[in-house]
Amino acid sequence: MVMTDPIADMLTRIRNALVRYKESVDIPLSKMKKAIADVLKREGYIRDYEVLDSGYGVLRIHLKYTSTGEPVIQHIKRVSKPGRRVYMGVKEMPRVLNGMGIGIYSTSKGIMSDREARKQRLGGEYLAEVW
Repeated sequence: MVMTDPIADMLTRIRNALVRYKESVDIPLSKMKKAIADVLKREGYIRDYEVLDSGYGVLRIHLKYTSTGEPVIQHIKRVSKPGRRVYMGVKEMPRVLNGMGIGIYSTSKGIMSDREARKQRLGGEYLAEVW
């Protein structure tokens, strides 16, 4: 089966695992998914991730929960889709939840959070928002 939007599939798998309070979730590996997982780890939304070599590449994301057992990720949503790409310049970038959340952008220097993109004065494709 051909997957038209692998990033949306990744975000949906994370969202579904959080609803079921899973410890980790396995996702088919790609460079972009690994870069998104790296941004989520740097920003503190997941505990860790690892690449498993099981014939096909698998990205295992270890989810993070608060001390009360609530998921750290309350909302994760795909913004730019294959049918409607969304690009933002550095001046147009919205502050997700007034700075409490993050936007994930694909820039000319790689995948990064909105904070990192603003610091480097880069715009790009607005992939997802997380809080």
